[in-house]
Amino acid sequence: MASRFDWNPDLYGRFHGLRLRPALDLLARVGDLPSGEVIDLGCGSGAAGPALSARFGKRHKLIGLDASPAMLKDAAAAGDYDQLIHADAEKWEADTPPALIYSNAALHWLTDHGVLMPRLADQLQPGGVLAVQMPRQFGAPSHRFLRDFAGEMFPDRFDLAQWKASVASPVEYFRMLAPLGQIDVWETDYVQRLEPSPDGHPVLSFTQATAMRPYLEKLRPDEVDAFRSRYNKALSSAYPIEPDGTVLFPFRRLFFVLRKAG
Repeated sequence: MASRFDWNPDLYGRFHGLRLRPALDLLARVGDLPSGEVIDLGCGSGAAGPALSARFGKRHKLIGLDASPAMLKDAAAAGDYDQLIHADAEKWEADTPPALIYSNAALHWLTDHGVLMPRLADQLQPGGVLAVQMPRQFGAPSHRFLRDFAGEMFPDRFDLAQWKASVASPVEYFRMLAPLGQIDVWETDYVQRLEPSPDGHPVLSFTQATAMRPYLEKLRPDEVDAFRSRYNKALSSAYPIEPDGTVLFPFRRLFFVLRKAG
């Protein structure tokens, strides 16, 4: 999750409502918890903090963890967490077994989920819950165009011949986690209505704070302009502008809730 370029909370927060809805849908499927801390793993700017605090704050210590200092600064300002930790989720180890490890739109940045997810589940209290939501949008034009154009325009920096999506299929997560407890896995396709944007196509505005980041980090300013321009033009064919100037942007997300065997 760490990067030489920090996250931009303001840019990310432009679509706060659209990004928060999956977080709330995930939280709604988390049942009762045993004793222990609640960890918001990859908490970002703390978008889910108010809901987590309202649900668990009176009975559990709420801890937010993220690799971005800028995001943690915003999370601290909101005041919903009892503690904030600057750490990489891939290497983090709990000091005491948590009751809940909750992660909304963070773990898709990490690889080797066959190791990561069981390792996180192993840290839980017996009866504790691992609740995860991740985008599974990699095959959609919004994400496929980024890979295709980066590989074509800058082959010296983007060798994507062996590229593989970091998020597996729902069936793979079920098989991976079912031996560890009671598992529920599902997907949701959200049809997101994006407002007109001064940055160009509304989908570009949505992705520039997230999916575009790994590509932009490796480009010079003049290359960024050329890359964004080509991407912006291609998006109009895949996501046409509606008569009112908005765009309907389908976005797929994968969820699972694992209750560890006790």
